[in-house]
Amino acid sequence: MKLIKPSVELLYFNDDALKLIEIAGRTCYKSEDKIIETSSEKFVLQRLKTGHESVIEHSMATVRFICDRGVSHELVRHRLASYSQESTRYCDYEGGNVVFIIPKIVVGCFPTVGGDDIWDETRVIKLSGVLGFRHPAVIWADIMLYAEARYKRLRDAGWSPQWARSVLTNSLKTEVVMTANFREWRHFFKLRTSAAAHPQMREVAIPLLKEMQSRIPVMFDDISPEEKK
Repeated sequence: MKLIKPSVELLYFNDDALKLIEIAGRTCYKSEDKIIETSSEKFVLQRLKTGHESVIEHSMATVRFICDRGVSHELVRHRLASYSQESTRYCDYEGGNVVFIIPKIVVGCFPTVGGDDIWDETRVIKLSGVLGFRHPAVIWADIMLYAEARYKRLRDAGWSPQWARSVLTNSLKTEVVMTANFREWRHFFKLRTSAAAHPQMREVAIPLLKEMQSRIPVMFDDISPEEKK
């Protein structure tokens, strides 16, 4: 099996996002004559301050999440978005190593983590020699090995991927491409970077928020990840 950390990638956003929002918004007031080279940021900031966020729906961003199935189940609850997700019905893991996302709570227990980092029974036994058989990281790794082995046994026994997937766990790696308008992304960040969000959701949501803040002026500057208490 392969063990990796989750990650997130900003694939696309329209470079003229703020200008487009201003053009759309000023249509409401027929004040297009006030548009100048530097007016977009001020216009958008004022809309955000007054809570008139419908106008920011005219701009959008597309993101790729690499996460576990548990996090992906939470991602797709954001209904005002479009999704494309890696399919466990059609992706066959029989010929290679099943990829799992290491839970944040035990990630420090694994000395090396990467896309080509293959863990077998021997490595898990060595880890247990360091941490002990009852350590949560060892128990988790052993369960992942077991799930991978049973998946491959079911495939060898004739089950198709859509049936064999039933023995795979929530730690299974999945990839989700999500497209949403800026208003929905603001809603997403307010929920998913809060102290109440799942730690593994925060693990991808907080870096994404910071990247969007660095690349898209004004739009997300008023959102700050909450610290865990």
